[in-house]
Amino acid sequence: MIDVQNLTKRYGQTTVVDALTFTVRPGAVTGFLGPNGAGKSTTMRMMLGLTRPDTGSARIDGHAYHELTYPLRHVGALLETSAPHRSLTARDHLLWLARSNRIARGRVREVLEMVELAGVARRRIGTFSLGMGQRLGLAAALLGNPPVLVLDEPVNGLDTEGIRWLRELLRSMAAEGRTVLISSHLMTEMSMVADQLIVISRGRLLADTGLSDFIQRHGRPYVRVRTPEPERLARELQRNGASVTRSPDGGMDVVGMQAAGISRLAAAVGFPLDELSTHAGSLEETFLEVIGEEAIDGAAADGAAAGGGAIGEDGRNTRV
Repeated sequence: MIDVQNLTKRYGQTTVVDALTFTVRPGAVTGFLGPNGAGKSTTMRMMLGLTRPDTGSARIDGHAYHELTYPLRHVGALLETSAPHRSLTARDHLLWLARSNRIARGRVREVLEMVELAGVARRRIGTFSLGMGQRLGLAAALLGNPPVLVLDEPVNGLDTEGIRWLRELLRSMAAEGRTVLISSHLMTEMSMVADQLIVISRGRLLADTGLSDFIQRHGRPYVRVRTPEPERLARELQRNGASVTRSPDGGMDVVGMQAAGISRLAAAVGFPLDELSTHAGSLEETFLEVIGEEAIDGAAADGAAAGGGAIGEDGRNTRV
């Protein structure tokens, strides 16, 4: 279990992580979401002892990361900014990691096969593509067969097949009772793998809940409508106060009128309906809705802190 309590990190006058408290429990894939500069990577670095918090703590099964004698056997980590030495081969990189944590040499072969890099095990890492490098990072995270995984943007560089493989792997590891925390900007992928969500913005916690609960509580429900006469029906719906958006597949997404009302309106004016279904909204739409509200609430404070720029996760100003 990962337990974060009152975690705070400041760079100068900028608070990057602000009294953040949450718990990541075993048996589920937990998605860690937030816009750029929200503090996700800084939080993960503090979990792994790479950045020292100003206040608060991050503990893994009751221990700070630096207290773990053989950390790879407890926590498998992949950070977006981490990279092995380019002159090493994939096999040698994993071998020295295994040796430093007293992991059997045979485990190196197992993880190389698991991430489908066994055929290039003796190639230098500097010749790897982005996707191959990402697979190697995942192999390092899995090397100690850890009960906890902390992965920052793990699908970065993976092709469609690789993303599907990783999704199935993470879900299987959670089903085994492991603790899995992942961050990603790919909302569609997150909606397919995550059970729980932790959402932050400007370093503060916005939501700590189940995926379906998050969408139901914060989403914008809509009704999907299909009809042979979409233009005419759209005009009637708008005339009755509904908002209509045409979808790329030829249907209409209607907000502001429930399915029963749409059905009665269509019947009254003689429009045939091929589809009439209610949806809670997607994770992407819900996330943008929540983040948009937070951005409006904090716009004045952000502008003053940034001095005309956006604040990056390292606390520096980035001109926009």
